Amino acid sequence: MAEYTLKLRRYDPQAGDAPYYEEFQVDLEPHRSVLEAILKVKAEQDGSVGIRCSCRAAICGSCGVRINGRPGLACHTHLDKAAKTGVNADGKTILVEPMGNMPVIKDLIVDMDAVHWKKIQRVTPWLINKQPVPEREYIVPHENMVDVTQTMACIQCGACVSDCLSMEVDPLFVGPAASAKAYRFVGDPRDAEQYERLKDLAEDPHGIYDCTHCFTCIDACPKGVAPMSQIMRLRRIAGNDHHIVDRNNGERHERAFVSLIRDYGLLHEAELLPRSYGGDSWFGKFHPAAGQQLLESLPVLARGLATGKFTVKKAMLGHRIPKADLKAVKAIYEKVEGKDRRYELNLYISGYEDDDEAAPAEAVPAAVGAGDGMPSAPGPDPNRPTAASESESA
Repeated sequence: MAEYTLKLRRYDPQAGDAPYYEEFQVDLEPHRSVLEAILKVKAEQDGSVGIRCSCRAAICGSCGVRINGRPGLACHTHLDKAAKTGVNADGKTILVEPMGNMPVIKDLIVDMDAVHWKKIQRVTPWLINKQPVPEREYIVPHENMVDVTQTMACIQCGACVSDCLSMEVDPLFVGPAASAKAYRFVGDPRDAEQYERLKDLAEDPHGIYDCTHCFTCIDACPKGVAPMSQIMRLRRIAGNDHHIVDRNNGERHERAFVSLIRDYGLLHEAELLPRSYGGDSWFGKFHPAAGQQLLESLPVLARGLATGKFTVKKAMLGHRIPKADLKAVKAIYEKVEGKDRRYELNLYISGYEDDDEAAPAEAVPAAVGAGDGMPSAPGPDPNRPTAASESESA
């Protein structure tokens, strides 16, 4: 047994008092969970403590809270590990707070309906059947079902929503959880409205191009769903496969980014803005839309010049890397763009029991940057016939 101090954030809207913190002492084995400690406090010291929980096995996602400032499942966080990162650096104090970006109902209970589930409903979270519906079953390629397995692992705990920086700035942002759910059906060849889903999310000012690539949702997710990765995949399919040019200039911005790296080896920031609004070429800056953006950016440019962050010469010509390095960068582009089909990195599961022996070589490309070293599965190919695997209920 060991003694731990739980510092709980308390809030009771019916009392009319402001939120405050209250400390409780609990004696439990170090391997026990934070949830068990909270329930022990509730049972033995203060029955008014509010906490939502159900399975206690890291499956239902109900007990999502912030532990020492980071989102997590209370039932899946051991006391000894939580105490090591405690707020008082004393090895025994654990701070527990409700999740962020959602209204607090009481203590550690947040209103999931007001934010999380509302955004899930926004992306039409069900399969829209292609017609005609087969008499027996849909036949789906194996790799397509492997591809959506990662998003299907979501337990709807809301941890990614809690710490999403984009949602903190823009509460209307569709959010990481809903975006991952959207990819579940965009990546399913049985769905009849892939284009409509993508166009809807691309055109929405608070849609997939509102993500700022902060990686916070990837760190927060307890199940490896990697919501930000799913957002990037939605963008790639929308831009590369369906050529959806959105009014948010998201697709133009990404295209300009890619071409500038190819041409310069580094990002030419002075060209990025005009190309994103005026067209992906040197002449883009003469487009009226680009000119307006450049005029609005003059105060920022003036401050940059005044502080020495860049010079007029570098702004005009951009940074350049040695020719040999630039040639190597272009060789990467040629190799990737020369493939017959695009491969999506799915680092959650490869889909094969023995990756080295059972998987066909062409289906297991190298997973560049894969933290767990697992190979990736091919992503959805809109041009491939949708036939060859098992059925799966939506």
